Amino acid sequence: MKSIVLKSGFCFLLAVVLVKESDAQRRPTRRGNTQQPATNNPTQQTNNNNRPANYDPYGGLPITVDSSGIADTIIRKSLRNDNAYDKSSINARTPLVYEHLRADDALFAEKVWRELDLREKMNQPFRYEARDDNGSQMFVDILLKAVKTGQVTAFQDDRFSIPMPVNEVELLTSGTADTTPVYSLTDMTKIESYKVTRATFDAKSVTKLRLKEEWVFDRESSRMFCRILGIGVLKTEYIPNTNKERGTSTLFWVYYPDMRPILTKYEVYNPKNMGQSRLTWEELFESRMFSSYITKSTIDNAANRNIRQYIKDPILALLEGDNVKDKIFNYEQDLWSY
Repeated sequence: MKSIVLKSGFCFLLAVVLVKESDAQRRPTRRGNTQQPATNNPTQQTNNNNRPANYDPYGGLPITVDSSGIADTIIRKSLRNDNAYDKSSINARTPLVYEHLRADDALFAEKVWRELDLREKMNQPFRYEARDDNGSQMFVDILLKAVKTGQVTAFQDDRFSIPMPVNEVELLTSGTADTTPVYSLTDMTKIESYKVTRATFDAKSVTKLRLKEEWVFDRESSRMFCRILGIGVLKTEYIPNTNKERGTSTLFWVYYPDMRPILTKYEVYNPKNMGQSRLTWEELFESRMFSSYITKSTIDNAANRNIRQYIKDPILALLEGDNVKDKIFNYEQDLWSY
């Protein structure tokens, strides 16, 4: 009887051990893949610079933004006649209406892109730094004023297909931002807050303009017409930490026929005789009294590339631009017989 009890107890223990082993095999432990719960302490979370995520370089002091220097659009008119003669008729000037050109009479038509380097001596009137009753006389400031006041529309491309909002133009033409500390009036060593100021856009930093024009030979009048279509403002890009130019990028384009009524209200600077400076900016462009070089044309250009894209040498690129100019000139001359 005692042996039967021992045998039954041994069998019971063996059955319990087998059940535990099978249960352990069905639910294996994963100690290697266990994840620790994410901590909520922000001081333990760091960014790429090994700094806490809530790192504040200003020590929690208040920061104010001073936007008074973003754009200088204040025009202070003279309270007296600033000239010895009457110039009130300038505001009554209007541009002459273009002669209508029919598509059937356009025997020849080619588009040309030019660049004006404002640092050249002939283009110095574009950088005339003076103020008059109608504002700044610098040409880039005239364009910016017309865009910011809504007189003309700025565009992103030279096809005038994508308009640019005024705030986007102001952002592109805003000066550099700088953060300055504001000290306590009682303790000049204690910083109370910080002020973010933005410098006024320097129009002298624009050293190049771009013109898009079309040359059309009208067989009805038997003459060649040159119609300017747009003016682009270029920004010079520099190699980082150097003064070497890397290239240019376009800030915005304006449609030249929209600018003509505005350009007639501004006189061009005459360095020799200001009494004879009755030439307006509209007359300067129509008379082509500026220095420029051709950077692109539609003549033999099926790939629609700039000259510098297929001619790397800058001297040869200038010669290729002169070659385009000669082709347009020779086309008109070859139509005549002497």
